[in-house]
Amino acid sequence: MKILPSLAAGFAGAVALTALHEVARRLRPHDAPRMDVLGERGLRKILHLADLPQPAEGTAYTATLLGDVLSNGLYYTAVGSGKHSLQRGLLLGALAGVGGVLLPGPMGLGEAPSNRTPQTQAMTVAWYTVGGLVAGLVAQRLRHQRKI
Repeated sequence: MKILPSLAAGFAGAVALTALHEVARRLRPHDAPRMDVLGERGLRKILHLADLPQPAEGTAYTATLLGDVLSNGLYYTAVGSGKHSLQRGLLLGALAGVGGVLLPGPMGLGEAPSNRTPQTQAMTVAWYTVGGLVAGLVAQRLRHQRKI
């Protein structure tokens, strides 16, 4: 696996995912997934367990957004840069979306942000899948450019 193309593809997928979340939460405030809320809850929980001070609301939101792009970018890097990157992107994205629906409750982060309605659940899975597909498409494009 070539690391730079994989990183570029992974972060392209993460940026696409974050953009989808941010646009949709403004356009569909009643049922859009709120992964930013889950991220902020996770951040606050970690800081509390580490006995560290809690950040202000705006700071927590910014840190969560950056953390989402970083963690999702690294996750989508697993798409790689090989021949089957699009299929891996589809699979990794769908798995992340299903995890986004099923895991927050057991992790103590609440269920509503990604599980509020059937539409919320479907959007969560769909958007993570789109992020994986973007990563796979970018990986394919970069692979093709290296051959030219």
